[in-house]
Amino acid sequence: MSPAGRICVLVAASGASWEAKALQQLATGSPGIVVLKRCVDLNDLLASATTGQAQVSLVAYGLPGLDADSVDHLRRSGLSVVVVAEPDELDQGGSDRVRRLGIEHIVESGSIASLNSAVLLAGADSQPVTVSVEAERRPASPEMAKPGPMLAVWGPTGAPGRTTVAVGVAAELANRGGQTLLIDADGFGGAVAQHLGVLDEMSGLLAAARMANAGQLDGDRLAMLARAVNPTLRVLTGLPRADRWAEVRDSGFNHLLELARQIVDYVVLDTAFSLETDASASLNNSAPHRNAMTLASLERADEVIVVGSADPVGLARLARGLVELLEAVPDGTVRIVINRTRPSLGWGEKEVRAMIEGFVTPASVHFLPDDRGAADRALVSGKTLVELGDSPLRRSISGLVDAVTGQAASAGSRRWFRHRRAGTSR
Repeated sequence: MSPAGRICVLVAASGASWEAKALQQLATGSPGIVVLKRCVDLNDLLASATTGQAQVSLVAYGLPGLDADSVDHLRRSGLSVVVVAEPDELDQGGSDRVRRLGIEHIVESGSIASLNSAVLLAGADSQPVTVSVEAERRPASPEMAKPGPMLAVWGPTGAPGRTTVAVGVAAELANRGGQTLLIDADGFGGAVAQHLGVLDEMSGLLAAARMANAGQLDGDRLAMLARAVNPTLRVLTGLPRADRWAEVRDSGFNHLLELARQIVDYVVLDTAFSLETDASASLNNSAPHRNAMTLASLERADEVIVVGSADPVGLARLARGLVELLEAVPDGTVRIVINRTRPSLGWGEKEVRAMIEGFVTPASVHFLPDDRGAADRALVSGKTLVELGDSPLRRSISGLVDAVTGQAASAGSRRWFRHRRAGTSR
């Protein structure tokens, strides 16, 4: 509430039939409510919100352009959002869509007499409320009680092997029977699709992000957008070009991650290297940020698997990267993977481990051999290491997954990776 004890409201009704009645109700129903401005469209509403003079925005369900990103902009500007909708709009799944946009306050157009109560509650940051003409309202979509764990694979610049590790970990988890979703969240140069031989004309990430921003993405739609590699491994393909990163809005991507946790046993995120915070972030919170996908992935992950190269340049980059990572996610659980280790480098695991522990105390440190043969065969054939059978690299990644899951692979692990089922989507 404003210092004067009033709640100032911005109205964007888009010419809805209930607008005149709502304005009259707000003007006469409560002395603590003041209509600050009637906005002509969404852009006018967003611009007016940045002045910091209002506490509540009253919007029509059908306001053109209303999406999760604009709702997030209003929230960052300090406004709670109240939506007024026609009963038939809510009957057609509109109530769930509104909540997926991040709006909890809903009033039916036939219940305008109760509008003031909803505005007062929204302005006071009280518990969410839905005011309905009917005594009962359709229940919200059920949520899973325990979301699956999320693993983010990150590493500094220089191609230390992030995607190889991400694909290997996801394939190993799936081979043990866990439903696994691998998401290519690299905003600079995602290559998961190429690693798995997936020729996809449509970016699963872009399609899911657009639907999330429109409040249309649910678990079923997300599962459909992810390509099936085999019965327990699916992949959400990444950006077709690096310059399309701005199409993945922050709020939509965050919603996508939350849904991903709810529909599978494991989520594995292949992220980009950069952890910089955009200079524009302090000037315009509503603008998309270049590294938002990476930062959101690291912040939401249950564990971060950090990949570094074993050579002198790679270890120097890893040391600097760990400092940046601790600044970005100071409370994260970190596992370190040193990739492409080989005797010719002249140092052993003990020396490398001591260097790492000078910067961070990881949950564990793992060493992957420089198994170029297995890595090349997997990349050229578009298959996973699991599909190609036993190799030093696959055994080492299996040991990493043992540490992540807290259990070793059983002798009876499913073997269908060796021969993909006929008709399985690639």
